[in-house]
Amino acid sequence: MKIAAIIPCYNEEITIKQVIENMKNYCPKCDIYVFDNNSSDNSYNIAKESGAIVNKVSYQGKGEVIRRAFADIDSDIYIMVDADMQYDLSEINNFINYFIENKLDMLNISREVIDNSVHRKGHSFGNLILTGFANFLFGKKFNDMLSGYRIFSKRFVKGFPAHSRGFEIETELTIYALQMRLPVDEVSAKYIKRPEGSHSKLNTFKDGFKILWTIIYLLMTEKPLLFFNTISLIFLAIGLFLGIGITIEYFETLRVDRFPTAILTICLIILSVLSFSIGLLMNAISKVLSENRRFKYNSIK
Repeated sequence: MKIAAIIPCYNEEITIKQVIENMKNYCPKCDIYVFDNNSSDNSYNIAKESGAIVNKVSYQGKGEVIRRAFADIDSDIYIMVDADMQYDLSEINNFINYFIENKLDMLNISREVIDNSVHRKGHSFGNLILTGFANFLFGKKFNDMLSGYRIFSKRFVKGFPAHSRGFEIETELTIYALQMRLPVDEVSAKYIKRPEGSHSKLNTFKDGFKILWTIIYLLMTEKPLLFFNTISLIFLAIGLFLGIGITIEYFETLRVDRFPTAILTICLIILSVLSFSIGLLMNAISKVLSENRRFKYNSIK
């Protein structure tokens, strides 16, 4: 079986060589691909000198890199790992064997933090909140939804739509697997501190909000009945709360004295009905898209 290791890279000249060397040592059968994403340092040249197959991706963002890598590489098994040297690759062969034996489409390798100083303040908490939110909405499966270390099958890679541009790509990968009800699993690997001089490209708040928005957007497109019916119920509840008093007054006095409240109530009820109708329409569209994805997935050998 052909195995391809995909290493997204952006300004990682301090670590990229060691990541490539580790992959060579622990998985000598792998074809190692580095996708350089407009690095302004010497990452590109170091990766080439280290023996990797290096490609340039001009569109900025990790999602853009993964989209390009998934489109360009033809393999049976795909390993995705970050170029920051934080993931322990020593057990990669065990993970690959586990992946094959269990006939998985995605193996998420969660981060086993051995030093509390590994993450910047807020990263661990944000990951916990976002992962918990996604598990609640789409079904609990993973402990670390934002891990950048994963193994995929060819069917997963070639059927994955890849809409995201940045770090929210991990969220999309996870939710796609859950929505398609693919065979997935999770194991853990040690997650260590970056070497001195190497810095994370993740912005805690900016990228955190992007990931949260991705979850909400995918909830709207993948579970439209839940999303729009919830909005419909909120509008309906507020409308009924405001309208009960007006209705009682009308039957007692045969007059409507609070016209602004009455108009607002009517608008809320209309919005509730519209939201419910949109949910039904979006659900029908979602089913067609899901069937097309499943057909494409089944057609890949």
